[in-house]
Amino acid sequence: MASSSGDELVKYIAEKVVDYMEDPRASRERRKADKQPWSQRWFGMLPLGLSIWRSNRNRSNKKS
Repeated sequence: MASSSGDELVKYIAEKVVDYMEDPRASRERRKADKQPWSQRWFGMLPLGLSIWRSNRNRSNKKS
């Protein structure tokens, strides 16, 4: 039984590698570009809001 699950694992990995190799490079690069930054993925819009708030605060301090 243990060898059959190992065979299934090898078969699964081989299928994934073949799918990856057959996928056009442009498609892979487009998917990579569509990814969100890790901070947005983990914490939502909070990091973006804080960065905007901080940049506005820095600008107002420089004007004074």
